[in-house]
Amino acid sequence: MTSMQLGLIGLGKMGGNMRERIRRAGHTVIGYDRNPEVSDVASLAELVEKLEAPRVVWVMVPAGGPTQSVVDELGDLLSPGDTVVDGGNSRWTDDEKHAEELAAKGIGFVDAGVSGGVWGLTNGYALMVGGDAEHVAKVQPVFDALKPEGDFGFVHAGKVGAGHFAKMVHNGIEYAMMQAYAEGWELLEKVDSVTDVREVFRSWQEGTVIRSWLLDLAVNALGEDEHLDKLRGYAEDSGEGRWTVEAAIDNAVPLPAITASLFARFASRQDDSPQMKMIAALRNQFGGHAVESKE
Repeated sequence: MTSMQLGLIGLGKMGGNMRERIRRAGHTVIGYDRNPEVSDVASLAELVEKLEAPRVVWVMVPAGGPTQSVVDELGDLLSPGDTVVDGGNSRWTDDEKHAEELAAKGIGFVDAGVSGGVWGLTNGYALMVGGDAEHVAKVQPVFDALKPEGDFGFVHAGKVGAGHFAKMVHNGIEYAMMQAYAEGWELLEKVDSVTDVREVFRSWQEGTVIRSWLLDLAVNALGEDEHLDKLRGYAEDSGEGRWTVEAAIDNAVPLPAITASLFARFASRQDDSPQMKMIAALRNQFGGHAVESKE
């Protein structure tokens, strides 16, 4: 394996762990973050200066404005032949815009949907990428370092935007799966005859058709708080759930389960919903997302 250099912008919950995993694989990572305590360099300009051409710079900052301003700045700092990877949760339509903006300066662009949450450092990150094959190839050693061991967990999904589109659909499916577990859990909790709901969930972890990592996380959450009494039934939604439903409308594809799960989260904000305690618990388990405790 030839080791490569990577510039990584954004060293938060995901980015910080990704830097560590890539370094463990023998690559050099120069990280930049606005927080000087975690940053390896003082500025984006210094980051670019320390990398040898052709450079690969991976952006892990919040979608929308923050990503746009970093892409704009990199467009001015980088040289033809360099490549930018957007590993945040950007909307796929933004990817097309960013690729065009950078291509005008001879800079390649790859969008990478990254799944793995707070567990990625240990287990690896599932990666869905979009872009031209030549640009993807330049980043491949980093993708190989980040992905889980084995045959799965990486896909070149297609053209620019395809990676984030695939990740968006992944998150839509995740919404619907979580909702199904949550509804089943509430019904089990409601009836008198079932006296140990936690054990029912635990029993499903082997041999059933609904076993999954989300189910394992549900069991984790119930292990910590058997009836989720400590949580308020309130769940946020990230942009991807909404974007998935919007894309379904644009393409006339029926998505009743995913759409209903998004709307259920909206409903959760109106009063204390038992199902949403499970959704909140699951989001906290896999992504370290904040939960609202009962005051």
